[in-house]
Amino acid sequence: MIDISVRELVKGFAQGENILNGVTFDVNTGERIGILGRNGCGKTTLFRLLCGELLPDSGKISIASGRRLGLISQIPVYPADWTTEDVLRDAHRALYAIEEKLNTLAERMASDDSPALLQEYDRLQEAFRARGGYDTEFERNRVANGLDIPMEMRAQPFESLSGGEKTRVNLARLILEDTDILLLDEPTNHLDLRATEWLEEYLLHFKGTVLVISHDRYFLDRVVQRSIDLTHGTAEFFSGNYSFYVVERQRRFDEQLKQYEKDQAKLKQLAEAAAKLHLWAFMGNDKLHKRAFSMEKRMEKLAQTERPAAERKLKAQFKAGEFRADEVLVTDGLTKGYGERVLFHDLTLSVTGGERIALIGDNGTGKSTFLKLLMCEVTPDAGWVRRGPTVRTAYLPQIVRFQDDTRSMVDTMLYECKCTPQDARDRLAAFGFQGEDVFKPVSALSGGERSRLKLCMLMGSEINFLILDEPTNHLDIASREWMEDALTDYDEALLFVSHDRYFIEKFATRIWALEDGEFTDFRGTFEAYRAFRARQAVREQAEKKVERKKEPRPKRGASPEKQLQRIEREIEKTEARLNELQSACETYATDYQKLMELTEESEAVQAELDALYEQWEALS
Repeated sequence: MIDISVRELVKGFAQGENILNGVTFDVNTGERIGILGRNGCGKTTLFRLLCGELLPDSGKISIASGRRLGLISQIPVYPADWTTEDVLRDAHRALYAIEEKLNTLAERMASDDSPALLQEYDRLQEAFRARGGYDTEFERNRVANGLDIPMEMRAQPFESLSGGEKTRVNLARLILEDTDILLLDEPTNHLDLRATEWLEEYLLHFKGTVLVISHDRYFLDRVVQRSIDLTHGTAEFFSGNYSFYVVERQRRFDEQLKQYEKDQAKLKQLAEAAAKLHLWAFMGNDKLHKRAFSMEKRMEKLAQTERPAAERKLKAQFKAGEFRADEVLVTDGLTKGYGERVLFHDLTLSVTGGERIALIGDNGTGKSTFLKLLMCEVTPDAGWVRRGPTVRTAYLPQIVRFQDDTRSMVDTMLYECKCTPQDARDRLAAFGFQGEDVFKPVSALSGGERSRLKLCMLMGSEINFLILDEPTNHLDIASREWMEDALTDYDEALLFVSHDRYFIEKFATRIWALEDGEFTDFRGTFEAYRAFRARQAVREQAEKKVERKKEPRPKRGASPEKQLQRIEREIEKTEARLNELQSACETYATDYQKLMELTEESEAVQAELDALYEQWEALS
């Protein structure tokens, strides 16, 4: 069954070419489609057309009858006094309406037992059950926990949340609405690693249809089954995930280039042959003119073939500074907290030349604060930081600022980098800023463009210690690949915070994991670190099994009455423990590692309870 059908879709704006120019595709029920393409190619415009926020200039969009479609690219306006919990509960507003009708009918049934009233009550009750009305609180907790929306945030006014937090809450609301077709526009932008992995698992088990715009290549590889690449207003289709798309796109380009070169060789051959035929025709054989004209028509068709254009690669590279010592960075007893909350304490770490370190952890654990301590932007509560005497540091923060936002990009380069106008233009061109774009004021740039401009400025300095805070945020895939190309040839020390698993796996040779105020220093790749954590979890489970209590046995010599009383007390305690574990399973329904541990412990406690019941029956 086809959920979405798009035919010859055209959309343009006031100036310039059509952003979508004859796009046609179908999406079948249950498919997970990745929408790929550079920033500005029309991906978000396509989503807004699909959900009816925009109208096409021409073409047709058909959504299967009865299919509910949801989009999170824009945050709805909620009443001013709503909390985050109110927003989440709004996803179940239809169920609450049914519940209210049921309560009203129950009151009427106290004095009216007519068959019609009973039938209506039964119908509504079945609809309420079928749509998960009895599990709304459990589902709300499950999704909120998975997307890192703690109880404190749920109690806050929704308007007080940051933009990223609002996006996360609206993603949770959309999931809770049990929509048939999900349109996800950069869903992982404001998620940490744990929440991203939860979303991946959710989408892999989601029975509806998913269209996703994302620059997270690891996420696309795990979730997507088919890819649509939007380029120059047209759509090209690939029957696989992102990795398949990269290989297949290159194969198609090589094939097109080979065909173009073949056509050019044929064109040259035909031109020479036609010229000879015309020459011979002038020598007395007019029929040869006709053959020459026929060849020239073929040449006109071949001449219309354009040379396939390859993606322009980044040419700029970091200039490495001269480095004469092994010691890049040392911290001793570093401690930082805010109020009663300690982010980390007594950190003693060292970085040597050439190391590539990824600092990972959930949002809010203190990663950016740690980097600011290293850059002396924040004062530690205790301890100190020392950099080597010949270390030259460059820092790309999460929020990029410039001396004067009213300056154009080229003027910013001239004033802040002290370079020549030609050097400024060349460096900007290497980062995709060309033509009249370089005269745009910095204030008009998007977040990704600001990061790209700052990176362009950093590359002009001789550095041997590069610190990056979420460097791939807001960058499209092409820009991420540009950055990776530049970093590939950078051999000096690198420390970066990132949730981009593709980026981490490519560059990290050492992992610093910050969790609950504790640093784990792991020397190895990200893949090796994940394997280490998996082994660690298995070992912890095994240790818990060993520590579990053995089955309680009646003491020798005790009277049957006392044995019975003692077993009844044990049963009461064990039942209470089992209830606690079942509640914990609901709370941690989205934390698969924790849920596995709790489930195993619940099974062990249940077995213990069954054994106690058997003893109680025997003594009774």
